[in-house]
Amino acid sequence: MSAVIEFRDVSLALAPGRLLLDRISLALEEGTTTAILGRSGSGKTTLLRTINRLLKPTNGEILMRGTNLEATDLIAARRSMGYVIQEGGLFPHFTVERNIAVVLEAQGRSPEERKGRSRELSQAVGLDPEIYLHRYPHQLSGGQRQRVGLARALAADPEILLMDEPFGALDPLTRAEMQDMLRTLLLQLKKTVVLVTHDLDEALYLAQRILLLSDGKLIADLDPAAFLRSDQREVVDYVRAFHRGSRAVERS
Repeated sequence: MSAVIEFRDVSLALAPGRLLLDRISLALEEGTTTAILGRSGSGKTTLLRTINRLLKPTNGEILMRGTNLEATDLIAARRSMGYVIQEGGLFPHFTVERNIAVVLEAQGRSPEERKGRSRELSQAVGLDPEIYLHRYPHQLSGGQRQRVGLARALAADPEILLMDEPFGALDPLTRAEMQDMLRTLLLQLKKTVVLVTHDLDEALYLAQRILLLSDGKLIADLDPAAFLRSDQREVVDYVRAFHRGSRAVERS
């Protein structure tokens, strides 16, 4: 598979001696889901935001299909990427239908096309369009708002899907339902996905590749099975932190 996104020796410094990203080099293959793990402040979201140019690297370059992102049109580059954040980031005064189609509206698509796409994606993320399209965000649960946020990110059929802790604010059962829905959807759509998460189980369930960051450095780049087997200290510590409950049960 070819690389859709490639980082070449990418660093980002706030000030001399303070690096948010420290010489990151990696290539993300087409149609794969890559999960980025790490402590708070490790550089996960910073790395994600360099892809859609919300942040600009201090050194190095980021390529999209072999072309330096800095040499591409900013609006066109961002429209080739869907972006999903916690709680969906919905417009409170827009209906669900308009929230989903807002990117298409900005592109000048016809009302009929916007309406049809909103219905299609509402169905795809598990929301009955007859019930939900005319509701407003305040009339939805957290999980439903997140489904709308995902539908909006997919509205323009982007090649790349960026997801920044999309399910972090949800309760465990709703989060599991969202993960199941997303996993099924990604198998159908074959998007190139970058998922920032603190949740190891979520990364193992959704991703084909797991990155671990620490202090802006890329510490590990492994498939899920290799991540669990790794004897690298930072990886072992991360895995142990997520399995404390099962060990406590075994001791009781």
